[in-house]
Amino acid sequence: MYPAGGISAAIYNDRLRSEGMGSKDHAVLFANQDFESLKRDCLESGCLFEDPCFPAEPPSLGFKELAPHSSKTRGVEWIRPTELTSEPQFIVGGATRTDICQGALGDCWLLAAIASLTLNERLLHRVVPHGQSFQEDYAGIFHFQFWQFGEWVDVVIDDRLPVKDGELMFVHSAEGNEFWSALMEKAYAKLNGSYEALSGGSTTEGFEDFTGGVSEMYELRKAPRDLHRIISKALERGSLLGCSIDITSAFDMEAVTFKKLVKGHAYSVTGLKEVDYRGNMVRLIRIRNPWGQVEWTGAWSDNSHEWNDVDPSDREDLHLKMEDGEFWMSFSDFLRQFSRLEICNLTPDALSEDALSHWNTMKFYGTWRRGSTAGGCRNHPNTFWINPQYKITLLEEDDDPEDDEVACSFLVALMQKDRRRYRRHGQDMHTIGFALYEIPEEYRGCHNVHLKKNFFLSHSSCARSETFINLREVSARLRLPPGEYLVVPSTFEPSKEADFVLRVFTEKQSETEELDDEISADFGDEDEITEDDIDDSFRSMFAQLAGEDMEISIRELKTILNRVISRHKDLKTDGFSSESCRTMVNLMDKDGSARLGLLEFQILWNKIRKWLGIFREFDLDKSGAMSSYEMRLAVEGAGFKLNNQLNQILVARYADNEMVDFDNFICCLVKLEAMFKYFQELDKDGSGVVEMNLTEWLYLTMCG
Repeated sequence: MYPAGGISAAIYNDRLRSEGMGSKDHAVLFANQDFESLKRDCLESGCLFEDPCFPAEPPSLGFKELAPHSSKTRGVEWIRPTELTSEPQFIVGGATRTDICQGALGDCWLLAAIASLTLNERLLHRVVPHGQSFQEDYAGIFHFQFWQFGEWVDVVIDDRLPVKDGELMFVHSAEGNEFWSALMEKAYAKLNGSYEALSGGSTTEGFEDFTGGVSEMYELRKAPRDLHRIISKALERGSLLGCSIDITSAFDMEAVTFKKLVKGHAYSVTGLKEVDYRGNMVRLIRIRNPWGQVEWTGAWSDNSHEWNDVDPSDREDLHLKMEDGEFWMSFSDFLRQFSRLEICNLTPDALSEDALSHWNTMKFYGTWRRGSTAGGCRNHPNTFWINPQYKITLLEEDDDPEDDEVACSFLVALMQKDRRRYRRHGQDMHTIGFALYEIPEEYRGCHNVHLKKNFFLSHSSCARSETFINLREVSARLRLPPGEYLVVPSTFEPSKEADFVLRVFTEKQSETEELDDEISADFGDEDEITEDDIDDSFRSMFAQLAGEDMEISIRELKTILNRVISRHKDLKTDGFSSESCRTMVNLMDKDGSARLGLLEFQILWNKIRKWLGIFREFDLDKSGAMSSYEMRLAVEGAGFKLNNQLNQILVARYADNEMVDFDNFICCLVKLEAMFKYFQELDKDGSGVVEMNLTEWLYLTMCG
């Protein structure tokens, strides 16, 4: 089981990844459901599996058009294949493209991807594990494996499928008794929160989730001259290919052109051939419509006259391999009629057709959090620098004897995580992109440095994603001279929260790392003070405030601080709370009395005066409160260097609507200093590692 806390869970997940969890041989169990043990329990009890994590209930269908009580979901029943037909089969005669016919859901993008998947049996059985059937050891439970944001995930489902008027609502097979594709769609819907979450998307999204590959997109109106060679090589390698026609208005969505092509609809590319036509070689491309019907009626379509002038054996060979919904067209018509081609390269080494060696692959898991790491794009110079930063060191140029340019090929792919799951909450894909900067000489070789605002004000990017766009993934193939480069991934607007995965593929030897400040504290030359150093006026003030016991309680400290702070009209604060004063007393109290003596109060007082100066210095707009990014600078100005994750924690703990008032700023610094000093006391040999028992751990954490 995962630990409950967000931070502890993140640390735990990082450890699991380092141990191989999420690799293709060691998939993560979605919702912690273990297929083998659940199936065994069902077989032993004689009960068919019912999935509590994706129940056969209306919310699993959707939240808007497929919401509970909507017209489209009225009368829906959840029925097992064993109740729909007398002899249900998982797969009949191998998984083929005709097994995927679209139902009442706008997920043609997904079905086009599944159709391409059936062309590669090895890939298919990575997603659809062998040995599943309705006959042998049937227990109403199935499982599928998908790649999700850098990890393979095993998803368990029961086989209750949504049925309306006696028919499967969504994807179905042309064979009425075959169910692998319907069950696979259900598993993918579970992964994304509901069936409706699958509506609308890019074929590359499905491609990547079935392969762990990386996608590229080509606009066909400006296609490279050798596109046919790119497609041919991709098909030979088993890469997955999809194409579509852009819509120009909402009226175009799934509108059928006069030659029966569907706009805004995802097709899969399944073949490429040349034929001898009247003495000339004509290049043909084979396309499939996941609807299973509605086919192109132009030149080279199924019954067109062009076939009459092709050698009968060639014609028969090309038509024999045709499936329903599949058609040939000339390559030139393809370029004219379609708008976009998407290719998913299955392995990084497939990215360059002439590459002699495997591409190096690096993955980073990052987060954009409001106020700490969600800085927006370069249009927002005050906050752009707070985005996560990653360094790529390109060490060797490409081996290309025909190319005089000394350059290194690499690909950067930025993917936002889990956005489909948030659709039911009214959220969707953010607009994302990235920029690259050449790292200047003074920072080369540095590891623990997060570049600040001034760097980005004085340096232009040397490359970037072609556009900021609201797709799940943005990628770009780049060529730059050997050297050190900084990648800054961001949302277009600041303060947009999301988790992301940044993948970098380099053709030759390279190094990549996250650039983040090293955690450290510099307390400067702190003067050790004794009671003898305290002047008479401070003693007199203390005696007046502390009363007979000559110690200041939490309540007394609150009164003192709020009286003082009320005189500073420029500071925005709702005053020091009892909780914040308790924190200060606990962390400054050396003798465990829960009160501050004269010396302890003098030390705290000196710190507050020093930190008031820092607060005013970094309150750049003189608003009397700090924005969370001003706080990041102020914390560093006070001597603390923190990494992105710690800055996120501070904002979550001490900011309100991305603003930090004076009392929270003081509490934050008191706690930071105390925790650093506690650690240093325990770290006797300065190794950066301490051991403690449970009692010490609880004392340390509870006192804060």
